[in-house]
Amino acid sequence: MKKILVLNGPNLNLLGTREPAQYGHETLADVERMCAEAGAALGVEVECRQSNHEGVLLDWIHEAGREVAAGRMLGVVMNPGAYTHTSIALHDAIKGASVPLIELHISNVHARESFRHHSYISPAARGIIVGLGVKGYPLAIEALVRVSS
Repeated sequence: MKKILVLNGPNLNLLGTREPAQYGHETLADVERMCAEAGAALGVEVECRQSNHEGVLLDWIHEAGREVAAGRMLGVVMNPGAYTHTSIALHDAIKGASVPLIELHISNVHARESFRHHSYISPAARGIIVGLGVKGYPLAIEALVRVSS
């Protein structure tokens, strides 16, 4: 069974308590459960990871690239959090590792502060899902499965 890696960046461990009007009341554990259920329904294994540290996320993207190249992984669904707007390193890792990636945001970043309108990740992503709340996670998993087949 092939795998999809779901990566969550900084502050996403605070889901459910951080700005619930913006991000909802679901916790990261709720999101991970939704992702596992979506994967099971689609016949793929889903592994979820979260880090507040950019270098850890980079290492996981590199690892995913090796797994994709070996035929064991379809790719990555990633909510890079605030690194979306600051991290050229994540952009370079996605491209350098040749990993298919769906960029995901819970809120509609384009309807928020202007500094959130630019993404360094988008040009390296296979696709983008924004503004659908945590329901975007299963959709991103499904999208990655569909574009990989």
